[in-house]
Amino acid sequence: MRERKRVRELGINIGRFPTGPNNAITDIPGVKVGHETVISEEHDDRGPARTGVTVILPNEDLYNQRLFANSYVINGAGEMTGILQVKEWGIIETPIALTNSMNVGIVSDGIIEYMTRRYPELGNTEDIVLPIVAECDDSFLNNPRGRHVKQEHVLSAINKATYGP
Repeated sequence: MRERKRVRELGINIGRFPTGPNNAITDIPGVKVGHETVISEEHDDRGPARTGVTVILPNEDLYNQRLFANSYVINGAGEMTGILQVKEWGIIETPIALTNSMNVGIVSDGIIEYMTRRYPELGNTEDIVLPIVAECDDSFLNNPRGRHVKQEHVLSAINKATYGP
């Protein structure tokens, strides 16, 4: 079987800038990514499940070292919590999470849990945070009504986050 070539190997360059050594977001110094996959073969009213959560940590101390940010909508569909704050303030102060459509709320709760554990002053002597959680519809892979991603999956993805591929 022939190995598929990457688009750049075919002479097609997307964008103006070269890729990093791994062509990954983690090529950017300080960026870590963690993922937790949820798979279940149960075929009850909540299964099966083939979904998960990916968490991007842009730096080690995001709340105290907030980063400039912006957003751009390509297709006009899909939701992202916290994006209005990014547009208004131009910063991010929480990890960025990606999950399936019907788990956005649960994943947002997981990010808040992580942030309040790490920064006990949040919501007390410090302001609140609004997590950034984006979604995609993976209902062709699982029963979205099962809402299979839980807070512990979010916390695990954060704890597993690493630099590099």
